[in-house]
Amino acid sequence: MKTNIKKGKITLTIVIAIACFSLVCVMCMQFKIVNQTNITQIENMRESELRTELANWKAKYEETDEKYQETKTMLEEYKQKKESNEETNELVEQELEKTNMSLGKTDVEGEGIEVILRETENSEIGQINASDLLQIVNSLKLAGAEAISINDERIMNMTDIFTINNSFIKVNGQRILAPYIIKAIGNQTYLESGLLGNGGYVDELKKLGHDVSIEKVNQLKILKYNDDITIKYME
Repeated sequence: MKTNIKKGKITLTIVIAIACFSLVCVMCMQFKIVNQTNITQIENMRESELRTELANWKAKYEETDEKYQETKTMLEEYKQKKESNEETNELVEQELEKTNMSLGKTDVEGEGIEVILRETENSEIGQINASDLLQIVNSLKLAGAEAISINDERIMNMTDIFTINNSFIKVNGQRILAPYIIKAIGNQTYLESGLLGNGGYVDELKKLGHDVSIEKVNQLKILKYNDDITIKYME
């Protein structure tokens, strides 16, 4: 009996010893794993993840910045084209305005002179006719007149001035009556000298007895030609 009890104690002791040994082995293995997995490795792993994330954000930023630069460049091109178009349109408008002024299609103002021819009751000297008006107009052109009108009918290169049946005068196809008021914009001294100087046509008319006067006007307005300009023979 005592022998059995002793054997049982020995067996229990061996089992407990084996269990303790196994527990110690497991603990040693855990400590070894913990030692191998240190803080540096964990930090390195986090740093790698952060680097990857930073690289992703950097790539996204570069892509966004590239699109921004492309958009900025495109907007700058549009702005330059717009400014260029506006500048071109402005130049075209300026040239068009100059052309219209040359053609007589624009009201103009400036310094100049006003020539007034009145009819007289003296039958011996005759009446003012289309030839007289044409001579004055040509003299004003030679003196540098930039714009001319007769009774507010704008004189252009194609303007016709003629007498109908020795009774009335037509300018631009419109009948005009005395007094005949000729307006001319230009240098006042040159214009007046062109009509009154030696051989000036107004001077000749005055010598014949016609009632002609010249007045300098600092702000003279000449109206535009209102009808359409038609070309019949030029192509």
